[in-house]
Amino acid sequence: MLFKLFLWFLLAVRPGAGYFNLFLSQAEVRKLMGLEAELFYVREGVINQYAIKFVVPVPAQVHKLHFTWENLAGRPLPYTMSVDISNPSALSSSLNISQAGEIPVGGLQTWALALHCGPYDAEVDLALRINVSLSSRNTTSVDFRRKKICLKDKSGYPGPEEVLVAASGSTSGGQVFYAAIGCACAFIAAICVLVVAYYVRDKKARRHRDPLQESRGLSSACSVERGTGVGPAQTFLSPETPPPLSAASTSSYRRLDDRPSRELHERIQEITVQRCRVRLLSIEMEGTFGKVYRGSYHEEGATSSTDVLVKTAAEHASQSQVALLLREGLALYGLSHPALLPVLGVSIEDRGAPFLLYPHTGYRNMKRFLLRCKLSSERPPRALTTQEVVEMALQAAKGVQYLHRKRLVHRDLAARNCVVDDDLRVQITDNALARDLFPQDYHCLGDNENRPIKWLAIESIVNKTFTTASDVWAFGVLLWELTTLAQQPYVEVDPFEMASYLRDGYRLAQPINCPDELFAVMAYCWAMSADERPTFSQLIVCLQEFHTQLTRYV
Repeated sequence: MLFKLFLWFLLAVRPGAGYFNLFLSQAEVRKLMGLEAELFYVREGVINQYAIKFVVPVPAQVHKLHFTWENLAGRPLPYTMSVDISNPSALSSSLNISQAGEIPVGGLQTWALALHCGPYDAEVDLALRINVSLSSRNTTSVDFRRKKICLKDKSGYPGPEEVLVAASGSTSGGQVFYAAIGCACAFIAAICVLVVAYYVRDKKARRHRDPLQESRGLSSACSVERGTGVGPAQTFLSPETPPPLSAASTSSYRRLDDRPSRELHERIQEITVQRCRVRLLSIEMEGTFGKVYRGSYHEEGATSSTDVLVKTAAEHASQSQVALLLREGLALYGLSHPALLPVLGVSIEDRGAPFLLYPHTGYRNMKRFLLRCKLSSERPPRALTTQEVVEMALQAAKGVQYLHRKRLVHRDLAARNCVVDDDLRVQITDNALARDLFPQDYHCLGDNENRPIKWLAIESIVNKTFTTASDVWAFGVLLWELTTLAQQPYVEVDPFEMASYLRDGYRLAQPINCPDELFAVMAYCWAMSADERPTFSQLIVCLQEFHTQLTRYV
């Protein structure tokens, strides 16, 4: 499907003086933003001011910017160009046309601005100004702003994949290209067969292991007062025994560097709490195999108790479900950021179900909060404005940016795994019990593993590949949830059809009352290629600039 979207074209336009078109072709927009659309900056003498003001990030692998213009005046139009670069030592540029000349008459012309990165990593701002003169007193000026990402290992000129080729008849070069693609696909298919065979063999071996082994390794000795005596200390799996990983209970978090089991064991020792110090008050959420309680925790030596939330498994929960609860609940331990909610403590005892402790400061589950705003019979306590939606999205983006800097991929970023308080302060949480509390958001595609299919990037659905780029995709869906008040994404699409649906170019539709600039950020996150998606640093820049534009009119 072609996105029927001219980015920012319908907003705030004013007449220009030159009679010409200036735009980015579909191939160029696909390369920069992952969209199937043309982006007009000047259309029949009308300047798209919002498109001009938007700073477009240029990925590290893109080294040429292509522009297309068309003369509608019936005679040559003189032009001049200039390029301003904020850091000339990190970036230089060159044009494949002269800096002063005339826009020719008779059809479209595409020209390119080449960007040459220096020998070190940098983010460089550049501005391209084009002045087109209709007469001696009538000149139209168009300014383009870009932010180029330069990496040492991706400097120099682009490879053949960045050449823009006009659609034409088949050539011998095209036949060679498709033959090469066919050979590559055959090689990849052979590799996939070997990987699947190894996976099946390994999975059979893993079935005989104890899924609770790891959960027992996540606790140290804990003495609990029982009447006048002290119960015996319960010691679990020694740190020398590595915890197993099963395909059906793999954590939705993945460190980019493996952490030793000894370090995991020591981490649990630091946060083990005594069950007798926790008091359960009321049930906040309840699923089939787990519950979330509101309670209080009285720390040893403290004069007063603190409010907490307690995640625990039901008595009839299986060992694998208990192990999964503990693994996922401990993923954020040790991290400190205003937009993250890490676990406070853990308790594992044979006399009761394991539980996880979280600090509670008046927040609530974000998905339930958004649904309450939409479905409540009474007027919501506060209506979410576009400015507030952007502020909430910025907080979440900064939290995930922090995770990525700590070499941690979330893998299940969604409104259900965030919390928000009355002041709209957002925190990202782990996804422990999320499958149980929000079963409608998870689907099994015949692989005995429930996954959030409709939040996953295309490579995560097909290959189970999770990277920082797949978190970017999920953030785009989270932003869509914020603007729709937690509407279900792709509600009309069967989970088994999601992969082909996305391959065909279909994406979530623009929500009602969602500004074009905000939807452009979402669509930018859903580029088919992971390399073409923005980083969270780039997303934060885009959202901050849009937030600045919003506040100017408030």
